[in-house]
Amino acid sequence: MKKTVIVIGATGLIGRALVDQLLESNEIAQVITLTRRPLIISHEKFINHIVDFSKLNQYTEYFIGVDILFSCLGTTKKQAGSIELQRRVDLDYQYQAAQQANTAGIANYFLVSSSGASARSLSPYLKMKGELEDKVIKLDFDSCVIFRPSLLIGQREQGRAGEAFAGQLMPLLVYVPFFKRYRPIKGTEVAAKMAEVALIDNDDSTQNQRVKSYNLDQIF
Repeated sequence: MKKTVIVIGATGLIGRALVDQLLESNEIAQVITLTRRPLIISHEKFINHIVDFSKLNQYTEYFIGVDILFSCLGTTKKQAGSIELQRRVDLDYQYQAAQQANTAGIANYFLVSSSGASARSLSPYLKMKGELEDKVIKLDFDSCVIFRPSLLIGQREQGRAGEAFAGQLMPLLVYVPFFKRYRPIKGTEVAAKMAEVALIDNDDSTQNQRVKSYNLDQIF
């Protein structure tokens, strides 16, 4: 049976590429995106809802009848203005969306996290990513799948100077054994793998592991 999916973070590097991947799939009936600003895509399977992520409980109807939630939402400290405001987007909003999905009966949840994510990390960014992982794992999804890419490279709507520099430097580090696990990866590659895993795993009745995680070295 064809699936209906929701993507949050659909204007970002991975999310936008993921929407394109899903729209091209014959296994997908409908792609719904929840965004803060309009996402203009002309496709018969595409629906875009403009939402206020601080008031997600007002949009419960958008989660009903959906098979998969893809959570690709994220920002930077610079864009948000502070670590506290970044946590609101990267942790609070994503967790609230996961809760909404779980309450609505969505069985499958896919999360873009980060390499090194840990609730015990000294890095505020990796700590919030790890805390989110721990929270969503405790929800009762039939399938909870976490992707942990390293540095993402690709064309963003808003350029990030630090990532541009790192994207030039870090490919050279793949020749250093310790740094191979942190090599950069294109957002389109992550999106393609997410779509592939979602469609294969959810169609395979032999899969019985409720929580799965994919690190950089395992799949990319």
